Amino acid sequence: MIEVERSSGNVYEDIGVENPEEMLLKAQLVGRIQQIIADRGWKQQEAARVIGMSQPKLSNMLRGHFHGITEFKMMEYLRLLGCDVQIVVGPSHLPEAGRLGVVMA
Repeated sequence: MIEVERSSGNVYEDIGVENPEEMLLKAQLVGRIQQIIADRGWKQQEAARVIGMSQPKLSNMLRGHFHGITEFKMMEYLRLLGCDVQIVVGPSHLPEAGRLGVVMA
């Protein structure tokens, strides 16, 4: 019989990655960047030129290698791709520290 474990909803937390909420947030931002590039039919070179990074670095980021790229920088890339980016801070309903999250409109 195969043992099954229920997901927390964050794969990074499930596999024990350090700072799982930060990693999930980055993955969601990168997913949106990737979607914009695909929707526009751009090659990575064109997208890299628009956001001001090298094509190899963009390729790495799109493949999930984004440890050295901050969330703020990713939000700047989204802005350069024509997105409005807003940060909303509100009270937490949790007894411990609040949570990080992203909502795509």
